[in-house]
Formats: sequence, C-alpha cells, structure tokens
Amino acid sequence: MIATIEVSMYALTDGYEQKVIDFIRRVKQNKGIRVEVNGLSTQLFGEYDLLMNVLKNEMYHDFENGKAVFLLKIAGSELTKEMLPEVLK
Repeated sequence: MIATIEVSMYALTDGYEQKVIDFIRRVKQNKGIRVEVNGLSTQLFGEYDLLMNVLKNEMYHDFENGKAVFLLKIAGSELTKEMLPEVLK
C-alpha cells in the first residue's frame, strides 16, 4: 500500500538544526522513498511498510542520541501536490 507520512522533528538539545538536518539526510538515503522538505515539516511518500520501518529506525537513532519529539501524520494513500484537484493547485 502506498502511504504518505508528514513528519516534524523537534530535537530538544543544543544544535537542534543539525540534528533535524541529519535526520532528513538519513531518511533520504533510503531508495523507494520520495522526500519533500519545507520549512515546517518533511513529507515522505512510498510503500507503507518501508516508510514505517525507516521511521522506526531513524527515530530510535535520535532517541538514543538525545531527546527529541516527533509529530506524524499518516495517510494510507499518496497525497502529493500532483494528486490535488486543479482548483487547489
């Protein structure tokens, strides 16, 4: 099943900007995941199981290496800009 996950990471440490950048870079290394980044969140598109496994591993990495909070929105479909009705584009 194709899914969309919007994730926001809040690293609760000094140097939080680099921690967020490192998280996004690690996620981007996974083939089969499309990643779109904006100023407020990161959106991931791909197979549900792959997305969840990648997030599980990468969030665990950050939990073990400092304090962080993650906010997730998960949809069981592809919710890309291209899939929006024309009136919303």
